[in-house]
Amino acid sequence: MGKASRTKQDSSRREKIAAQRQAERRAERRTRLMIAGGALVAVIAIVVAIVVINANHKTPASSSSANSGAPTGAALTSVLSKVTSVPSAVTDAAGNGGGAVTPPKTVPGNPPLTANGHPEVLYVGAEYCPYCAAERWAMMVALSKFGTFSGVSAIRSAAANGQGTAEPAPNTATFSFHGSTYTSNYITFTPRELETNQPIQGQANYTALDTLSSDQNSVFTKLNPNGYFPFVDFGNQYTIIGASYDPTILKGTAMTWDQIAAAVTQPNSQIGIAINGTANYMTAAICKLTNNQPAAACTSTVQGLESKI
Repeated sequence: MGKASRTKQDSSRREKIAAQRQAERRAERRTRLMIAGGALVAVIAIVVAIVVINANHKTPASSSSANSGAPTGAALTSVLSKVTSVPSAVTDAAGNGGGAVTPPKTVPGNPPLTANGHPEVLYVGAEYCPYCAAERWAMMVALSKFGTFSGVSAIRSAAANGQGTAEPAPNTATFSFHGSTYTSNYITFTPRELETNQPIQGQANYTALDTLSSDQNSVFTKLNPNGYFPFVDFGNQYTIIGASYDPTILKGTAMTWDQIAAAVTQPNSQIGIAINGTANYMTAAICKLTNNQPAAACTSTVQGLESKI
């Protein structure tokens, strides 16, 4: 083969190699661009997802003020101290609540509801609910005669749902049992706040909170088929469905926790009579479960109400 021919072949080979390498470099760049583009798309997708999630869970402006002025720390301790230590002389003076209180109802034929070796009191409600707001004041008074609360927080019931529909007795000062504990030698108290006081924008519902176990849900749906709040089950023998007294007497936004707590300690106040009268009926239901123990809780006034349940 001549020199000119070899030179021509070498040149052609070098051109092919150069073209191949150039094609490889172009392919490599495309691969890198695809990887980078995919990563960018993934990042954008994540950011969009976070924005959507935050938008869906954003607290509406109307609900940010729902707990306005709620006491915490020493202020809350002071309020709770008044409500959980109402003297028997004061609660006895309220009697049956002056006839304005609906007593618990007997539900015969049900197996006893117990937990941890004691009769169980099951409460099902919601933080937005004004009727629950009223009922919790009486529950705090009554249950404190049998045990001790911790971790109770101060809240207000809702003003309006996410569709703008006003709630009755809006912004009523009350408490939440969510995250609280209760210790007693006589009963077991199981509270469930199923929804918060935070409305879901555009809906009549509120943000979900606690859940019911299958057993709790069975009790709730059997004895309360309409699903009303509040629902209080005393050992599966007696129930309260709905508020025991008119929550509007607490005057919603117009009253603070301190003012209501002070009224509870005054035997002749309308609020004190309603709350303590309700507490007396609750105490009577519990005393029937505990064979009137302890004696300090199951006073002669309370025992006199047992026959009216």
